[in-house]
Amino acid sequence: MGRNTSPGLCRRTGIWHIDKRIKGYGRLCESTGTGDKEEAERYLRLKLTEIREATVYGVRPKRLFREAATKYLLDNQDMPSISDTAMHLKQLDPFIGDLPLGRVHDETVRPFIKARQKQGVSNRTINIALQRVVRILRLAATVWRDEHEMTWLEQAPHVSTLPETNRRLPYPLAWDEQAYLLKALPDHLARMALYKVNTGCREQEVCRLRWDWEIQVPELSTSVFLIPLDFGGRRPHSGVKNRMDRLVVLNDVAKSIIEAQRGLHPLWVFPYKGRVLTHMNGSAWKRARVDAAAQWKKDKNEPAHSGFAHLRVHDLKHTFGRRLRVAGVSFEDRQALLGHKSESVTTDYSAAEIEHLIAQAGKVTMGSQRSSPTLTVLRRRAA
Repeated sequence: MGRNTSPGLCRRTGIWHIDKRIKGYGRLCESTGTGDKEEAERYLRLKLTEIREATVYGVRPKRLFREAATKYLLDNQDMPSISDTAMHLKQLDPFIGDLPLGRVHDETVRPFIKARQKQGVSNRTINIALQRVVRILRLAATVWRDEHEMTWLEQAPHVSTLPETNRRLPYPLAWDEQAYLLKALPDHLARMALYKVNTGCREQEVCRLRWDWEIQVPELSTSVFLIPLDFGGRRPHSGVKNRMDRLVVLNDVAKSIIEAQRGLHPLWVFPYKGRVLTHMNGSAWKRARVDAAAQWKKDKNEPAHSGFAHLRVHDLKHTFGRRLRVAGVSFEDRQALLGHKSESVTTDYSAAEIEHLIAQAGKVTMGSQRSSPTLTVLRRRAA
Protein backbone atom coordinates (compact mmCIF):
# COMPACT_ATOMS: atom_id res chain seq x y z
CA MET A 1 0.00 0.00 0.00
CA GLY A 2 1.53 3.34 -1.06
CA ARG A 3 2.18 6.13 1.38
CA ASN A 4 -0.27 8.99 1.67
CA THR A 5 0.09 12.13 -0.43
CA SER A 6 1.12 15.28 1.42
CA PRO A 7 -1.89 17.50 2.23
CA GLY A 8 -2.29 20.23 -0.34
CA LEU A 9 -1.15 18.18 -3.35
CA CYS A 10 -3.54 16.97 -6.02
CA ARG A 11 -2.91 15.40 -9.41
CA ARG A 12 -4.56 16.82 -12.53
CA THR A 13 -3.91 15.68 -16.10
CA GLY A 14 -0.73 13.94 -15.01
CA ILE A 15 0.77 16.94 -13.18
CA TRP A 16 0.85 17.55 -9.42
CA HIS A 17 -0.64 20.85 -8.28
CA ILE A 18 -0.49 22.69 -4.95
CA ASP A 19 -3.72 23.95 -3.39
CA LYS A 20 -3.12 24.66 0.27
CA ARG A 21 -4.21 27.25 2.83
CA ILE A 22 -1.41 28.50 5.05
CA LYS A 23 -2.00 30.32 8.32
CA GLY A 24 -0.75 33.87 8.22
CA TYR A 25 -0.20 33.72 4.46
CA GLY A 26 -3.36 32.69 2.67
CA ARG A 27 -3.85 30.27 -0.16
CA LEU A 28 -0.95 28.80 -2.11
CA CYS A 29 -2.20 27.62 -5.48
CA GLU A 30 0.24 26.72 -8.28
CA SER A 31 1.58 23.87 -10.41
CA THR A 32 4.68 21.96 -9.34
CA GLY A 33 5.49 21.37 -12.99
CA THR A 34 6.11 17.66 -12.50
CA GLY A 35 4.25 14.35 -12.63
CA ASP A 36 6.65 12.74 -10.15
CA LYS A 37 5.09 12.54 -6.70
CA GLU A 38 8.33 12.66 -4.70
CA GLU A 39 9.61 15.63 -6.69
CA ALA A 40 6.27 17.42 -6.22
CA GLU A 41 6.46 16.87 -2.47
CA ARG A 42 10.02 18.22 -2.35
CA TYR A 43 8.82 21.28 -4.25
CA LEU A 44 5.94 21.77 -1.80
CA ARG A 45 8.30 21.52 1.18
CA LEU A 46 10.60 24.07 -0.43
CA LYS A 47 7.72 26.49 -0.99
CA LEU A 48 6.50 26.06 2.58
CA THR A 49 10.02 26.74 3.88
CA GLU A 50 10.30 29.87 1.72
CA ILE A 51 6.94 31.14 2.92
CA ARG A 52 7.84 30.53 6.58
CA GLU A 53 11.21 32.25 6.19
CA ALA A 54 9.58 35.20 4.45
CA THR A 55 6.58 35.64 6.79
CA VAL A 56 8.35 34.86 10.07
CA TYR A 57 11.94 35.92 9.46
CA GLY A 58 11.67 38.29 6.49
CA VAL A 59 13.98 36.20 4.31
CA ARG A 60 13.57 36.85 0.58
CA PRO A 61 13.26 33.84 -1.73
CA LYS A 62 16.25 33.46 -4.06
CA ARG A 63 15.40 34.37 -7.62
CA LEU A 64 17.59 33.76 -10.62
CA PHE A 65 18.56 36.54 -13.01
CA ARG A 66 16.80 34.62 -15.78
CA GLU A 67 13.51 34.93 -13.89
CA ALA A 68 14.01 38.68 -13.48
CA ALA A 69 14.99 39.08 -17.15
CA THR A 70 11.84 37.22 -18.21
CA LYS A 71 9.68 39.47 -16.03
CA TYR A 72 11.32 42.58 -17.50
CA LEU A 73 10.65 41.41 -21.06
CA LEU A 74 7.01 40.58 -20.29
CA ASP A 75 6.40 43.86 -18.46
CA ASN A 76 7.88 45.89 -21.33
CA GLN A 77 6.82 43.85 -24.35
CA ASP A 78 5.29 46.94 -26.01
CA MET A 79 8.48 48.98 -25.71
CA PRO A 80 9.81 49.87 -29.21
CA SER A 81 13.32 48.62 -28.39
CA ILE A 82 12.25 45.43 -26.57
CA SER A 83 13.57 43.16 -29.34
CA ASP A 84 17.03 44.69 -28.89
CA THR A 85 16.76 44.18 -25.12
CA ALA A 86 15.76 40.54 -25.65
CA MET A 87 18.81 40.04 -27.86
CA HIS A 88 21.16 41.46 -25.22
CA LEU A 89 19.58 39.41 -22.43
CA LYS A 90 19.86 36.27 -24.54
CA GLN A 91 23.59 36.94 -24.96
CA LEU A 92 23.93 37.45 -21.20
CA ASP A 93 21.97 34.36 -20.20
CA PRO A 94 24.76 31.73 -20.54
CA PHE A 95 26.92 33.81 -18.19
CA ILE A 96 24.51 35.03 -15.48
CA GLY A 97 21.11 33.48 -16.22
CA ASP A 98 21.47 30.78 -13.53
CA LEU A 99 22.86 33.16 -10.88
CA PRO A 100 20.74 34.44 -7.98
CA LEU A 101 20.07 38.16 -8.38
CA GLY A 102 22.29 39.04 -5.45
CA ARG A 103 25.28 37.41 -7.11
CA VAL A 104 25.12 39.43 -10.32
CA HIS A 105 27.91 41.98 -9.92
CA ASP A 106 31.16 43.18 -11.49
CA GLU A 107 33.01 39.91 -10.98
CA THR A 108 30.27 37.62 -12.29
CA VAL A 109 29.66 39.70 -15.44
CA ARG A 110 33.38 39.83 -16.23
CA PRO A 111 33.35 36.56 -18.29
CA PHE A 112 30.56 38.03 -20.45
CA ILE A 113 32.60 41.19 -21.03
CA LYS A 114 35.75 39.25 -21.95
CA ALA A 115 33.83 36.97 -24.33
CA ARG A 116 32.25 39.94 -26.16
CA GLN A 117 35.55 41.81 -26.36
CA LYS A 118 37.16 38.71 -27.84
CA GLN A 119 34.46 38.81 -30.54
CA GLY A 120 35.51 42.36 -31.38
CA VAL A 121 32.41 44.00 -29.92
CA SER A 122 32.83 47.66 -28.95
CA ASN A 123 32.66 48.87 -25.35
CA ARG A 124 29.62 50.91 -26.32
CA THR A 125 27.67 47.81 -27.39
CA ILE A 126 28.77 45.87 -24.29
CA ASN A 127 27.63 48.77 -22.11
CA ILE A 128 24.17 48.70 -23.67
CA ALA A 129 23.82 45.11 -22.41
CA LEU A 130 25.24 45.98 -18.97
CA GLN A 131 22.83 48.90 -18.67
CA ARG A 132 19.96 46.42 -19.11
CA VAL A 133 21.40 44.38 -16.21
CA VAL A 134 21.64 47.50 -14.03
CA ARG A 135 18.06 48.42 -14.87
CA ILE A 136 16.72 44.98 -13.95
CA LEU A 137 18.65 44.88 -10.67
CA ARG A 138 17.36 48.33 -9.70
CA LEU A 139 13.77 47.35 -10.46
CA ALA A 140 14.22 44.18 -8.38
CA ALA A 141 15.49 46.23 -5.45
CA THR A 142 12.99 49.11 -5.62
CA VAL A 143 9.83 48.31 -7.58
CA TRP A 144 9.14 44.59 -7.97
CA ARG A 145 7.46 43.02 -4.93
CA ASP A 146 6.54 39.43 -4.20
CA GLU A 147 3.47 37.95 -2.54
CA HIS A 148 4.98 38.84 0.85
CA GLU A 149 5.15 42.55 -0.13
CA MET A 150 8.95 42.41 -0.13
CA THR A 151 11.13 43.66 -2.97
CA TRP A 152 12.90 40.94 -4.93
CA LEU A 153 16.25 42.28 -3.70
CA GLU A 154 17.17 44.11 -0.52
CA GLN A 155 19.84 46.10 -2.38
CA ALA A 156 20.98 46.07 -6.00
CA PRO A 157 24.57 44.86 -6.49
CA HIS A 158 26.91 47.19 -8.36
CA VAL A 159 27.59 46.58 -12.04
CA SER A 160 30.10 48.94 -13.66
CA THR A 161 30.12 49.97 -17.30
CA LEU A 162 33.22 50.19 -19.48
CA PRO A 163 35.01 53.36 -20.57
CA GLU A 164 33.97 54.43 -24.06
CA THR A 165 37.15 56.19 -25.12
CA ASN A 166 36.82 54.65 -28.58
CA ARG A 167 33.29 55.94 -29.09
CA ARG A 168 32.77 57.42 -32.53
CA LEU A 169 32.13 61.18 -32.37
CA PRO A 170 29.65 62.94 -34.68
CA TYR A 171 31.19 64.21 -37.92
CA PRO A 172 29.39 67.20 -39.50
CA LEU A 173 30.22 67.60 -43.18
CA ALA A 174 31.92 70.62 -44.66
CA TRP A 175 30.34 71.88 -47.89
CA ASP A 176 33.11 70.57 -50.15
CA GLU A 177 32.94 67.16 -48.43
CA GLN A 178 29.21 67.07 -49.06
CA ALA A 179 29.80 67.69 -52.76
CA TYR A 180 32.30 64.83 -52.99
CA LEU A 181 29.95 62.46 -51.16
CA LEU A 182 26.88 63.25 -53.27
CA LYS A 183 28.87 62.75 -56.47
CA ALA A 184 30.08 59.32 -55.30
CA LEU A 185 26.65 58.06 -54.18
CA PRO A 186 24.26 56.33 -56.60
CA ASP A 187 21.40 58.61 -57.65
CA HIS A 188 18.74 57.21 -55.30
CA LEU A 189 21.03 57.49 -52.26
CA ALA A 190 22.29 60.93 -53.31
CA ARG A 191 18.71 62.25 -53.35
CA MET A 192 17.97 60.70 -49.97
CA ALA A 193 21.21 62.07 -48.49
CA LEU A 194 20.56 65.58 -49.81
CA TYR A 195 17.02 65.47 -48.41
CA LYS A 196 18.33 64.21 -45.07
CA VAL A 197 21.00 66.91 -44.74
CA ASN A 198 18.33 69.57 -45.42
CA THR A 199 15.66 68.24 -43.03
CA GLY A 200 17.56 66.54 -40.20
CA CYS A 201 15.41 63.42 -40.51
CA ARG A 202 16.61 60.10 -39.17
CA GLU A 203 17.45 57.27 -41.55
CA GLN A 204 14.14 55.41 -41.21
CA GLU A 205 12.16 58.66 -41.43
CA VAL A 206 13.66 59.05 -44.91
CA CYS A 207 13.55 55.42 -46.05
CA ARG A 208 9.89 54.97 -45.06
CA LEU A 209 8.61 58.42 -45.93
CA ARG A 210 5.08 58.07 -47.37
CA TRP A 211 3.03 60.32 -49.61
CA ASP A 212 -0.03 60.02 -47.38
CA TRP A 213 1.93 61.79 -44.61
CA GLU A 214 2.19 64.91 -46.75
CA ILE A 215 -0.03 67.82 -45.66
CA GLN A 216 -0.67 70.77 -47.95
CA VAL A 217 -0.38 74.28 -46.48
CA PRO A 218 -2.34 76.40 -49.02
CA GLU A 219 -1.55 79.68 -47.26
CA LEU A 220 2.13 79.12 -48.00
CA SER A 221 1.80 77.30 -51.35
CA THR A 222 3.85 74.46 -49.96
CA SER A 223 3.50 71.24 -48.00
CA VAL A 224 4.97 69.60 -44.91
CA PHE A 225 5.20 66.00 -43.76
CA LEU A 226 3.78 64.74 -40.46
CA ILE A 227 5.41 61.41 -39.61
CA PRO A 228 3.34 59.24 -37.21
CA LEU A 229 5.13 58.49 -33.95
CA ASP A 230 4.68 54.71 -34.44
CA PHE A 231 5.36 54.48 -38.17
CA GLY A 232 7.44 51.31 -37.79
CA GLY A 233 11.02 51.76 -38.91
CA ARG A 234 13.21 48.68 -38.58
CA ARG A 235 10.84 47.07 -36.07
CA PRO A 236 7.02 46.88 -36.20
CA HIS A 237 6.46 48.97 -33.05
CA SER A 238 9.31 51.46 -33.43
CA GLY A 239 9.04 54.92 -34.91
CA VAL A 240 9.86 58.51 -34.04
CA LYS A 241 12.51 58.53 -31.31
CA ASN A 242 10.87 61.13 -29.07
CA ARG A 243 7.50 59.28 -29.28
CA MET A 244 5.73 62.28 -30.82
CA ASP A 245 4.47 62.84 -34.33
CA ARG A 246 7.36 64.39 -36.29
CA LEU A 247 6.79 67.59 -38.27
CA VAL A 248 9.14 67.93 -41.24
CA VAL A 249 9.28 71.30 -43.02
CA LEU A 250 10.91 71.69 -46.43
CA ASN A 251 13.44 74.33 -47.36
CA ASP A 252 13.95 75.03 -51.08
CA VAL A 253 16.40 72.14 -51.55
CA ALA A 254 14.25 69.57 -49.74
CA LYS A 255 11.15 70.78 -51.58
CA SER A 256 12.85 70.40 -54.98
CA ILE A 257 13.80 66.82 -54.11
CA ILE A 258 10.23 65.99 -53.08
CA GLU A 259 8.86 67.43 -56.32
CA ALA A 260 11.34 65.34 -58.33
CA GLN A 261 10.16 62.18 -56.54
CA ARG A 262 6.47 62.63 -57.37
CA GLY A 263 5.02 59.90 -59.54
CA LEU A 264 7.81 57.37 -58.90
CA HIS A 265 5.69 55.29 -56.50
CA PRO A 266 2.09 55.58 -55.19
CA LEU A 267 3.12 55.03 -51.55
CA TRP A 268 6.83 55.55 -50.92
CA VAL A 269 8.54 58.91 -51.49
CA PHE A 270 12.00 57.33 -51.91
CA PRO A 271 11.40 53.94 -53.55
CA TYR A 272 14.20 51.71 -54.79
CA LYS A 273 13.35 49.36 -57.65
CA GLY A 274 9.66 49.69 -56.84
CA ARG A 275 9.93 48.85 -53.14
CA VAL A 276 10.78 50.52 -49.84
CA LEU A 277 14.48 50.76 -49.02
CA THR A 278 15.07 49.26 -45.57
CA HIS A 279 18.23 51.27 -44.84
CA MET A 280 20.69 53.70 -46.41
CA ASN A 281 23.81 52.37 -44.71
CA GLY A 282 24.42 49.47 -47.06
CA SER A 283 27.29 48.42 -49.29
CA ALA A 284 26.60 51.26 -51.77
CA TRP A 285 26.92 53.87 -49.01
CA LYS A 286 30.12 52.34 -47.62
CA ARG A 287 31.65 52.07 -51.08
CA ALA A 288 30.73 55.68 -51.91
CA ARG A 289 32.36 57.15 -48.81
CA VAL A 290 35.59 55.28 -49.62
CA ASP A 291 35.46 56.49 -53.23
CA ALA A 292 34.72 60.06 -52.10
CA ALA A 293 37.69 60.03 -49.71
CA ALA A 294 39.96 58.65 -52.44
CA GLN A 295 38.83 61.33 -54.90
CA TRP A 296 39.40 63.98 -52.25
CA LYS A 297 43.00 62.79 -51.78
CA LYS A 298 43.57 62.74 -55.54
CA ASP A 299 42.19 66.24 -56.09
CA LYS A 300 43.61 67.96 -53.03
CA ASN A 301 46.84 66.01 -52.68
CA GLU A 302 46.11 65.29 -49.01
CA PRO A 303 44.24 62.52 -47.20
CA ALA A 304 40.59 63.05 -46.37
CA HIS A 305 39.72 63.24 -42.68
CA SER A 306 39.10 59.77 -41.19
CA GLY A 307 35.64 60.95 -40.12
CA PHE A 308 34.78 61.63 -43.76
CA ALA A 309 36.19 58.31 -44.92
CA HIS A 310 34.02 56.55 -42.31
CA LEU A 311 30.99 58.83 -42.54
CA ARG A 312 27.78 57.45 -41.04
CA VAL A 313 24.30 58.13 -42.36
CA HIS A 314 23.41 59.71 -39.01
CA ASP A 315 26.20 62.28 -39.53
CA LEU A 316 23.95 63.95 -42.09
CA LYS A 317 21.54 64.80 -39.26
CA HIS A 318 24.44 66.14 -37.20
CA THR A 319 25.45 68.26 -40.21
CA PHE A 320 21.98 69.79 -40.42
CA GLY A 321 22.00 70.56 -36.70
CA ARG A 322 25.48 72.09 -36.79
CA ARG A 323 24.59 74.30 -39.76
CA LEU A 324 21.44 75.50 -38.02
CA ARG A 325 23.46 76.51 -34.96
CA VAL A 326 26.12 78.30 -37.05
CA ALA A 327 23.37 80.16 -38.93
CA GLY A 328 22.08 81.53 -35.61
CA VAL A 329 18.88 79.50 -35.46
CA SER A 330 17.53 79.53 -31.89
CA PHE A 331 17.74 76.47 -29.67
CA GLU A 332 13.95 76.13 -29.59
CA ASP A 333 13.69 76.22 -33.39
CA ARG A 334 16.56 73.72 -33.70
CA GLN A 335 14.69 71.35 -31.38
CA ALA A 336 11.59 71.58 -33.57
CA LEU A 337 13.48 71.19 -36.85
CA LEU A 338 15.53 68.21 -35.61
CA GLY A 339 12.55 66.43 -34.06
CA HIS A 340 14.10 66.44 -30.59
CA LYS A 341 12.02 65.97 -27.48
CA SER A 342 11.13 69.26 -25.84
CA GLU A 343 8.24 70.68 -23.83
CA SER A 344 7.93 73.41 -26.47
CA VAL A 345 7.80 71.02 -29.43
CA THR A 346 4.29 70.25 -30.65
CA THR A 347 2.49 69.26 -33.82
CA ASP A 348 -0.06 72.08 -33.46
CA TYR A 349 1.48 74.77 -35.65
CA SER A 350 -0.09 77.78 -37.29
CA ALA A 351 0.76 78.70 -40.87
CA ALA A 352 2.86 81.60 -39.51
CA GLU A 353 4.86 79.22 -37.29
CA ILE A 354 5.42 76.81 -40.18
CA GLU A 355 6.53 79.71 -42.38
CA HIS A 356 9.00 80.72 -39.68
CA LEU A 357 10.43 77.18 -39.41
CA ILE A 358 10.78 76.94 -43.19
CA ALA A 359 12.71 80.21 -43.16
CA GLN A 360 15.02 78.88 -40.43
CA ALA A 361 15.59 75.62 -42.35
CA GLY A 362 16.34 77.72 -45.43
CA LYS A 363 19.38 79.19 -43.67
CA VAL A 364 21.33 75.95 -44.22
CA THR A 365 21.10 75.83 -48.01
CA MET A 366 24.21 76.49 -50.07
CA GLY A 367 22.87 79.75 -51.50
CA SER A 368 22.04 81.15 -48.06
CA GLN A 369 25.61 80.70 -46.87
CA ARG A 370 26.79 83.74 -48.83
CA SER A 371 24.90 86.01 -46.44
CA SER A 372 25.43 84.02 -43.25
CA PRO A 373 28.46 83.12 -41.11
CA THR A 374 30.77 80.63 -42.79
CA LEU A 375 30.91 77.17 -41.24
CA THR A 376 34.55 76.58 -40.45
CA VAL A 377 35.17 73.08 -39.18
CA LEU A 378 38.54 72.58 -37.54
CA ARG A 379 40.11 69.31 -38.69
CA ARG A 380 43.28 67.64 -37.56
CA ARG A 381 45.36 66.60 -40.53
CA ALA A 382 45.60 62.87 -41.04
CA ALA A 383 48.90 61.41 -39.90
